[in-house]
Amino acid sequence: MSQPTLWWLITGAIVAAELLTGTFYLLMLGLGAVAAALAAHLGASLTLQMVLASAVGGGAVVLWHLKRAASRTEPPAQANPNVNLDIGETVQVSSWNADGTASVHYRGAQWTAMHRAGINPSPGPHRVAEMVGNRLLVDKA
Repeated sequence: MSQPTLWWLITGAIVAAELLTGTFYLLMLGLGAVAAALAAHLGASLTLQMVLASAVGGGAVVLWHLKRAASRTEPPAQANPNVNLDIGETVQVSSWNADGTASVHYRGAQWTAMHRAGINPSPGPHRVAEMVGNRLLVDKA
């Protein structure tokens, strides 16, 4: 079996493993195997093919990791609607207390709601923006 064929089989195995696991990083390693296969087609030595596979695959993994880390802009867990399903729900505030809190009926229970600092509290519908302990931080809806 020729070296390029072996590299193409390795590439196929890596892609199949990625399809089974859903790990995108395996595709980056597959790029390294493709680079080695192309180098084998051009007649490069086995050592150069392996170095190229490692450099391209490893470099792609590092670049993808850095790209993902830089693009993460998720809010913290207490304000993330993917973590806390209460974020974005609407509550009705009938009146605000002097200390900046209000008692609201939400999900069949009484909750304490707070408004953001610097906002003039007013009665009416409010949207849950964040969970602070067992209190709802609300914005005017």
